[in-house]
Amino acid sequence: MKPRLMLKMGIDLMMTILLLCQMAYMLIGEALHEWMGTGMFALFLLHHVLNWRWYRQLVKGKYTALRTLQTIVDFLILFSMLGLMVSGIMMSREVFAFLSIDGGMGFARILHMLAAYWGFILMSIHLGLHWGMVMGAVRKMTGKAKASRAGVWILRGLALMICGFGVYAFMKHNLSDYLLMRSQFVFFDMEQPLPLFLAEYLAMMGLWCSIAYYSARILQRLFNKKDMPKTNYRSKA
Repeated sequence: MKPRLMLKMGIDLMMTILLLCQMAYMLIGEALHEWMGTGMFALFLLHHVLNWRWYRQLVKGKYTALRTLQTIVDFLILFSMLGLMVSGIMMSREVFAFLSIDGGMGFARILHMLAAYWGFILMSIHLGLHWGMVMGAVRKMTGKAKASRAGVWILRGLALMICGFGVYAFMKHNLSDYLLMRSQFVFFDMEQPLPLFLAEYLAMMGLWCSIAYYSARILQRLFNKKDMPKTNYRSKA
């Protein structure tokens, strides 16, 4: 595998890990949350630099339903990350405290909550839309061919269990209230162990990843393969 591709995959993996940790900000502490968030945004910028060709391709080629969906999701992620950074700087008490920003805290808090939870869902969807490409890269890296028929069904069963746990976690944490602004405050169970919290959010990520992956497969079957855009790891964020 080419070093550039390995670098891109490494950056995306680190961003995914940081994303999960960021959702547990009340459990990891405010200072660590700010530093990890700053690091995640720096990786996000690096991700875009490495995938700058993606912008040049925006006005080229045919836009199928799948390519349109991928592009919309990518731009929504970009907006959510910008919203997180702006609101995070406004509320910062550690990394950007030297800016001494006063006022607008109510707006910043709401923007941060919306950008965080929608960003979590959108990045999970993005991962699902490119899951086939990621697995292809992993197979090249490991030198293994496709899984056997039995192995495929085992993986599907595992995915189904993860999705079931993800649905439970989604309802337990009331994410729909935060996504739809039915609540302006996020509630945490401070007695919940951090590993369990991360497992629940990882399951929710798996849920939305699976929904996006199978939605993409449905879209692919609705159109001729010759009309589908060529996907590669230069698709961005």
